[in-house]
Amino acid sequence: MATKLFVNLPVKDLKRSVAFFTRLGYTFNPQFTDENATCMVLGEDNFVMLLVEKFFQTFTPKAIADATKTTEVLICVSAESREKVDEMIANAVAGGATLPNPAKDHGFMYQHGYQDLDGHLWEVMWMDPKAIAPQA
Repeated sequence: MATKLFVNLPVKDLKRSVAFFTRLGYTFNPQFTDENATCMVLGEDNFVMLLVEKFFQTFTPKAIADATKTTEVLICVSAESREKVDEMIANAVAGGATLPNPAKDHGFMYQHGYQDLDGHLWEVMWMDPKAIAPQA
């Protein structure tokens, strides 16, 4: 069985976050969605649980980081092409995201990122498939 990845992120306004990420092309699993949380589908085995801060707090005794002031995690997702990276970033900015850094072109890899409405940092990258060595 493939390992599934669930990243849990606190959000201030769930409806606003859903609208933002829907604009970026993500879908949500209604089976795991209510007024406290939603399951954003990144891929077949990769999900982001967007949890209202009060609900998120029930999972940890630690204080919730203010992602607008400190980095608690950097989430990186891949894109099909450089153009798709730029498209995702443009859609994020149009939806209210900010750009913490300029795009970086490493030749074999192109990346750019945005800070979402709650301050979480997202990197979007494309890597040339020819640059990835086959695993023995």
